[in-house]
Amino acid sequence: MRVFLVAGEASGDRLGAALMAGLKSLTDVEFSGIAGPLMQAEGMTSLFPMDELSVVGIAEILPKYMHLRRRLDQTVAAVLAAQPDVLITIDSPEFSLRLARKVKAVSPIRTVHYVAPSVWAWRPKRAQKLPGVVDQVLALLPMEPPLIEAAGVACDLVGHPVGTEPVATADEVAAFKTRHDLGGAPILMVLPGSRGGEVTRLGPRFGAALARICSARPDLRIVLPTTGPRAAQIKEMARDWPGRPVIIAPDDMSSDTYAHEKMCAFAAADRALAASGTVSLELAANDTPMLIAYDVSWLSRQIISRMLITDTLTLVNLVSETRAVPELLGDDCTPDKIAPAVLNLLEDPGDQHAAMRLTMERLGRGGPPPGLRAAEAVLKRL
Repeated sequence: MRVFLVAGEASGDRLGAALMAGLKSLTDVEFSGIAGPLMQAEGMTSLFPMDELSVVGIAEILPKYMHLRRRLDQTVAAVLAAQPDVLITIDSPEFSLRLARKVKAVSPIRTVHYVAPSVWAWRPKRAQKLPGVVDQVLALLPMEPPLIEAAGVACDLVGHPVGTEPVATADEVAAFKTRHDLGGAPILMVLPGSRGGEVTRLGPRFGAALARICSARPDLRIVLPTTGPRAAQIKEMARDWPGRPVIIAPDDMSSDTYAHEKMCAFAAADRALAASGTVSLELAANDTPMLIAYDVSWLSRQIISRMLITDTLTLVNLVSETRAVPELLGDDCTPDKIAPAVLNLLEDPGDQHAAMRLTMERLGRGGPPPGLRAAEAVLKRL
């Protein structure tokens, strides 16, 4: 079986690696496509660096449009040359769905999109554009299949990998704190995003907020896990931050050691300040209360704000059907507002623990691995 896989960002790379492992456990399979480090570790050579597709926001895409267009055409040509049994695109809908549409226009190759477009949040009519472009959708969240199937596309709920991934033990957390000289200090995890634009936009705001937070709480220690492409940027940005930041970066260690250190960091954190995205689920899996702070460019903000149909962007809030996780979005994403909100969070997490437990239950904690469920869903409908 030949599978062409396309991932465009770190969260997609993670999903793709789990899917690849699931497929390999069920059938003989050959992979090609666009991959990050986790998918490459599962045996794929990437057509070009995945990081080139990691762009978010309408205004942010425009300056890179011509380059992305060339990469799109290159990927279409690669799919048609490979003639796979199935093309599976993972998240990154701006690139992925354009790719599927171009392939479908000239070939009967089966197309699967992994991660349903967030039609529950904004632009619900996107679901109506899927028929004839995507043959099957693999959904992570329980509210998605009814919306996708109503548009006439087969949709399988496979759950989210974060619900079944291991969590560090108390002994592993204690050893992590010893390795990094954290002692018994309260730990704030800071996560300014996995894309270059996010880190550039949010990092200075988070840093300015931390100056005020650590002034009020001099006992606080800061921990920053980061991805390989962002490591140098994060290290430079956090060089003058308070709280003696501990940066967990894959370029400083082997891939297995990095995965273990990151797992321990999430479990060790008492609270988190994070960008919006899948990371909120990773924090929920570790029962770590969080504040979500996020912004895009002014132009993207104006456009997206007119399309939103939900009052929250945090997945924990959406899956648990609560509003337990506080958010500071757009104009509210400022150091002046972030600092007191984090200080308040340090004192009182509110109802977050209950919301996070419910979220993990609804995402399949205790059930089969989502990567295996996704692989079974693909093979079932092939």
